[in-house]
Amino acid sequence: MNHQLSDLSAEGLRAYAGEQLERSRARTVQLTDAVDTDDLVKQHSKLMSPLVWDYAHVGNQEELWLVRDVGGREPLRQDIDELYDAFQHPRADRPALPLLGPAETRAYVNEVRDKVLDVLDHVKFDAGRELVDNAFAFGMITQHEQQHDETMLATHQLREGAPVLDAPPPPAGRVLPSAEVFVPGGVFEMGTSIEPWALDNERPAHAVHVQPFVIDTVPVTNGDYLNFVLGGGYSDPQWWSEAGWAHVQKASLVAPRFWSQADGEWWRLRFGHRERLPLDEPVMHVCFYEAEAYAKWAGKRLPTEEEWEFAARFDPASGRTRRFPWGDESPGPQHANLGQRHLSPAPVGAYPAGASPLGVEQLIGDLWEWTSSDFRGYPGFRAWPYDEYSLVFFGPEYKVLRGGSFGTDEVVARSTFRNWDYPIRRQIFAGFRCARDPRPEELHS
Repeated sequence: MNHQLSDLSAEGLRAYAGEQLERSRARTVQLTDAVDTDDLVKQHSKLMSPLVWDYAHVGNQEELWLVRDVGGREPLRQDIDELYDAFQHPRADRPALPLLGPAETRAYVNEVRDKVLDVLDHVKFDAGRELVDNAFAFGMITQHEQQHDETMLATHQLREGAPVLDAPPPPAGRVLPSAEVFVPGGVFEMGTSIEPWALDNERPAHAVHVQPFVIDTVPVTNGDYLNFVLGGGYSDPQWWSEAGWAHVQKASLVAPRFWSQADGEWWRLRFGHRERLPLDEPVMHVCFYEAEAYAKWAGKRLPTEEEWEFAARFDPASGRTRRFPWGDESPGPQHANLGQRHLSPAPVGAYPAGASPLGVEQLIGDLWEWTSSDFRGYPGFRAWPYDEYSLVFFGPEYKVLRGGSFGTDEVVARSTFRNWDYPIRRQIFAGFRCARDPRPEELHS
C-alpha cells in the first residue's frame, strides 16, 4: 500500500480494497484450517483467546463497521456483539462464553464477507465522508484482521502437539559492515498525515528534533543474548530496573521464553519444532524488562521510538523523511521478512536491500522491537474513528514496539506503525536492538 492510493480511480480503489480483504481472509482460513476442532475451541494460554473467538471476532468487527456502518445494512447477528467485544470479556474468561462453534463461525464470517463485498461494489468513496474516503474503513478492517492473524500465529506458537504450520526458511545472513551506526541527529517528520490507511495513533505528522545517537545495525542476536544468560544476567539485580527485577523473581525468569537447555546445549521451541538455538537470528520472546536489562549489561540502552523512527526514515543526503528505510516503495520480499512468508526471524544481515540510508538494517519485519517509550498520543492527536483503538491505552503502563515481525503483514508494516504492550509480555514476536549516546570523539570525527 502507498500514499498513491489517493490517486486511484474509484474502480482501482475498489479492486485494491477487495484484494486486501481477500488476502487477510485467506490467511485467517489457513491459520484456522490448520488445526482440528479441539484445537480451535481450546484455550492454549490464559494470555490468548481460543482461535475460534478470534475468527468470529474479525467477522463481527467487519459486520459492525462495513455492513452496518458503511453499508447501512440490517444487522446479521446483533445478538453476538457483546460476546465478541474485546473490552467486555478478558481473554482468560472467553472459553467459558457461549461462543459460536467452528462450523457456525465459518458460516457467519462467510455470510458477513458476502455482504461486505456487495457493500464494496456499491459504496461511493466520498472525500466528505471520512470513514470511506480512500476506502479507509475497508483498510482499517483489513489491518484489524491481519493483526488478529498475527495474534493467532502467536497462539499457534503456544499450542502443544505436532507442528501444523510450514514455510520455507528465511534467506541466509551475511557479515555486517559494522556493528553500530552513528546517527547524526536533526529534525525529521515523525508520524504521518498522508498515509490513507494510517491509524489514529500514527497521526498527525509533526517535526521532532533528535540528538545524535548510536544504534545497533541489527537487532540483538540469540548468540549475543546467550552471553548475557551465561554471564549470570538473570541473577544479578544491578542490570534490572526495580520493576524488572521484581518481575524476574516473581516469574522465575532464567532465559527467553521457549528456550531450554539439555546436555550442555541450548534449544528453542518454534511452532512445535525443537531445534538448536540459531545464534545468528535475532533474539525473540523477551519482554521489555529483559531487553532493558541486556542493554544496561551491554553498556547501552534501548532507543526511544523517536530515535527508532529517525533511524528508519531519515535520509541525511536529501534531508527528507522516507516512507520506509529503503525508500517510498511498499515492502517486497527483498526488503523485509513479513507476512508469515517464513516462520522465524531471518539471520542478521539477510536483507541488505532493506537498509536505511544510514545503514541500519532489518528495521521492518523479523520481530517487533521494544523501545524505551511509553505509549502516548502525538501532539494534535485525535481519537478516530473510536476511542478504544488507541486512546484508552495511552499512559505509562504500555511500552511502544516498532517495526513489525515475520508475522506482520505488509498492509500493517508501515514505518510509522506503533504497536504497544505490557512490559512483561513475552508471547509476542518481540526482540530489540540497543542504542547509546555518542562518545565525544564520535561527535567530532
